[in-house]
Amino acid sequence: MGSQLKSNIAVIGGGCAGLAAASTLAEHGKPVTLFEASIQLGGRARGVDWQGQRLDNGQHILLGAYSETLRLLRLAGVDEKSVLLRLPLQLAMHDEFELSGCLWLPAPLHILAGLLSAKGLCWGERLSAIKFMTWLRLSGFKLRQDQSLGELLRLRKQPQRLISLLWEPLCLAALNTPLDTASAQVFLNVLQDSFAKSKSDSNMLLPREDLSSLIAEPLAGFIQNQGGKVERRTSITNVKPDHDGFELENDRGELEHFSHVIIAVSPFRLASLVKQIPALHDSASMAESLTYQPIYTIYLQYPTHTKLALPMTGLVNSLSQWVFDRGQLYGQHGLLAVVISAEGAHQAMTQEALANAVSRDLSEHFPHLAAPLWHKVIAEKRATFACTVDIQRPKQATRVKNLYLAGDYTAGNYPATIEGAMRSGVQCATAIIGGLYNSAKQIR
Repeated sequence: MGSQLKSNIAVIGGGCAGLAAASTLAEHGKPVTLFEASIQLGGRARGVDWQGQRLDNGQHILLGAYSETLRLLRLAGVDEKSVLLRLPLQLAMHDEFELSGCLWLPAPLHILAGLLSAKGLCWGERLSAIKFMTWLRLSGFKLRQDQSLGELLRLRKQPQRLISLLWEPLCLAALNTPLDTASAQVFLNVLQDSFAKSKSDSNMLLPREDLSSLIAEPLAGFIQNQGGKVERRTSITNVKPDHDGFELENDRGELEHFSHVIIAVSPFRLASLVKQIPALHDSASMAESLTYQPIYTIYLQYPTHTKLALPMTGLVNSLSQWVFDRGQLYGQHGLLAVVISAEGAHQAMTQEALANAVSRDLSEHFPHLAAPLWHKVIAEKRATFACTVDIQRPKQATRVKNLYLAGDYTAGNYPATIEGAMRSGVQCATAIIGGLYNSAKQIR
């Protein structure tokens, strides 16, 4: 036996990507320190306290296809049944359209049968949707060349009403990018994962707890229980290579040495962090060139007896896109959360005007609603990168040995989602683990 290879791994950024990377390293017994500038972990998936209620900075849903997210939650000891409401595929657009997967058919037949019996569609629209899904299946969900989803749908002769009821809501929910600029290929990647493999992949998983309690804190606890460190309120301001690794400087001027580094910060923070690493300037420039799309979440508290028919309902031809009944999900009776994805006229409105407009919206669709008691608008103006046609995203493995980039914005098949972030973090950690294993074999 030769001497053991020493490693000390830093993960910079405590969002979903950083938590996934650090958890995977801790799972394999690797010494890891996670640095987070804020007191709160989770990045754009975190809890918020308001009016005595625990809200989220954005109302998220998970899918059964989110394999890495679900694996990591299990790893952290999270009981899925108690914290997530798992629903078979059901897309309900209020008073307009309803799609449910067939319970007794395997994938992808369950979705085809669901389209055939979808409520609110004429036979021509049903057949157009089935033809499109069949064509996707035969083409392996791969395009010869990427194009906008709007262009692809028109090319495949999808009726405008079907686009408005089905494809556009799915596009906004998955990519948070307008139909006519959204990458069709990335959208097809999500469809393939969700509808073409296992039927359970198309299940919707609606959180029953705020995202900090559901994701961030369990993963942080796992990292620490495995011997890793979680350093909150510690902002890393500079990463500099040295002779056998990297020197990290924090906002207190303290220096610390690490053999490997995973940078899991927001893409617009990358350039300032790697200013002394010329080999990463191209990656930082690519990250800086990304544009962003907002997500607005409007919380409205109604009298506690208020209840909607479903925990999640879509609205068509409306300012409000999705409404969640948090009474059914979180036990926060009478609290509704409305989500507005991507850019639009709502961005120019004051928060007060937006909340009032959403309240009027809801009263038109749900006449039984009384006036809301209070409201809270949470605007994530850079919620996701704009997932546009042929978008260029930096790779996780950089030109600098033992230095990796993690985040939903890095190269991958997924858009900016929790799962996309988790996959990138796991990929970086797996690369480090494999490299350490190979180095240890050479030493032996």
